[in-house]
Amino acid sequence: MKKRLSLLLFALMAILVLVACTDTTKEKETPQEEEKETNVEKESQTENGMKEITYLGETYQVPEKVERIVIAGTMEAMEDATVLQVEPVGAITLAGEFPEMFKVAMGKAESIGEKQQPNFEKILELQPDVILGTTKFPEEVVKKLEEITTTILVSHISSNWQDNLMLMAQLGDKEDEAKALLAQYDKDLQSAKTTLAKEFEADTVMTLRIRGGQMFVYPKDVFFNPSLYDELGLEVPEVIQKAKAQEAISIEQLAQVNPDYLFIQVQQTGNQENEQAYEELKKNPIIQNIAAFKNDHVHINIVDSLLEGGTIFSKIEFLKALEQNVLKK
Repeated sequence: MKKRLSLLLFALMAILVLVACTDTTKEKETPQEEEKETNVEKESQTENGMKEITYLGETYQVPEKVERIVIAGTMEAMEDATVLQVEPVGAITLAGEFPEMFKVAMGKAESIGEKQQPNFEKILELQPDVILGTTKFPEEVVKKLEEITTTILVSHISSNWQDNLMLMAQLGDKEDEAKALLAQYDKDLQSAKTTLAKEFEADTVMTLRIRGGQMFVYPKDVFFNPSLYDELGLEVPEVIQKAKAQEAISIEQLAQVNPDYLFIQVQQTGNQENEQAYEELKKNPIIQNIAAFKNDHVHINIVDSLLEGGTIFSKIEFLKALEQNVLKK
């Protein structure tokens, strides 16, 4: 009897030891299984290969690593790509060629048509990860681009210049470079601001663009106007305050404003139309009596005539030009 009891007790102890070992093994295996499940989730997220970026309050999905950018219609994006050295696979051309200031940055990029006439077949052929259009595009053009891939409409409003820059920086993995550019520009602006503001003190300063043989003014937040009126703090002429978009201005209207300084962009398109328009303008006796013309304070194309004004590239170039041409540095 005692022998049977001993055997039974031994068997019970063996069972308990086996159960304890099994529990320990389970405890050791569980974290590994959990880790395996976590890795599956991570791989799933990576396999998706997409990320979200936010631009001017809108969210867009683009590949985790954007490699194929097409620039369609937006000169602002052309300037940002140039200053950040982001090479697109396709971009807009002027008369079939990249303007000189963009050629190096465009690298091996192919033409996808002109500024206002994108070639949809060519864009589709390039298989872009993202298309950068312009807020100036009509709705039917936007729809066709969106059928190809994610399309982001880059603002042509100059006050959005920092958002535009950071958009290109996110897409091109150049955020550190963009931040460095912003910091340097702010430093340069603060250094020149006091002297420039004093130079223009009590003067009426305006920017004009001659295109299509006509003179045009722009709203306070478009073209180079923010550089003059927001950053340098100059007084905004009434004609600029009232402008709602690009608006033609007559010789008589310009004479009524009677600006003391004029910065005129005579857009060079290759057919001499605008250059001829300006030469004719100078001969007009009304124009000759405007203060800026009488005092030799008219500056023509002190930066490249194609620059849009509302980009970090334009601002850097314009500030340098103001120091060289107005302050004579």
